[in-house]
Amino acid sequence: MASDMFKGRTAVVTGGARGIGLACAAKIAAGGGRVALWDRDMDRAKQSAASLGDAIAVEVDVTSEQSINVALAKTEKDLAAPDILVASAGITGPNATVIQYPVDAWKQVLDINLTGVFLSNRAVAPGMVKRGWGRIVNIASVAGKEGNPNASAYSASKAGVIGLTKSLGKELATSGVLVNCVAPAVVKTELFSQMTEQHIQYMLSKIPMNRFGEVDEVAEMVAWLASPLCTFATGAAFDLSGGRATY
Repeated sequence: MASDMFKGRTAVVTGGARGIGLACAAKIAAGGGRVALWDRDMDRAKQSAASLGDAIAVEVDVTSEQSINVALAKTEKDLAAPDILVASAGITGPNATVIQYPVDAWKQVLDINLTGVFLSNRAVAPGMVKRGWGRIVNIASVAGKEGNPNASAYSASKAGVIGLTKSLGKELATSGVLVNCVAPAVVKTELFSQMTEQHIQYMLSKIPMNRFGEVDEVAEMVAWLASPLCTFATGAAFDLSGGRATY
């Protein structure tokens, strides 16, 4: 990918302070793009933005429409209107059976992982449509396709992200705005701290390559989907699973 692939483009990355979001932001910044890291952890977001060059940290609660609107206005003021959205903010939630799953935890996972993606997509899409160009890449998961036991809220939320992506991609198919999602198998990030060791080993056992994904591997695929090179893919879920998902 050319070193100036994102020159003149502005990207919003939710959950951009760390993990997959930060790796995606770094890839876009390396291609000459301006990046707004939307995150609730401002200390970490500011540190990450400082490492990227032409980047800013914007405090946001992705579950709040008002917070997202404020973050969008700040991004437009301090950088420019976003051409690219990478919706990466998410949590895993507890590992528990459906029968034992706490209702409050269920609501929190769905609120952040699904409603947060919906609100982010909904906020940036009108401007992209008006300008006639945009790329939205949502971070889903293979769990949204297959369902992981003891992770029902996470699996359901990521299945919802896939469905949302398909719907919005079709709605905007003739607008110049392409909407896709990436469905990785488990990627080693700080989210591991939210999982039990038993659950981590279960997920590893499902991957034929017998290793976890790396954030930079996800960022490579996201960067292509967010770039002008992607021209005929929309409403699609791209697997990145070390052989786990082959359909």
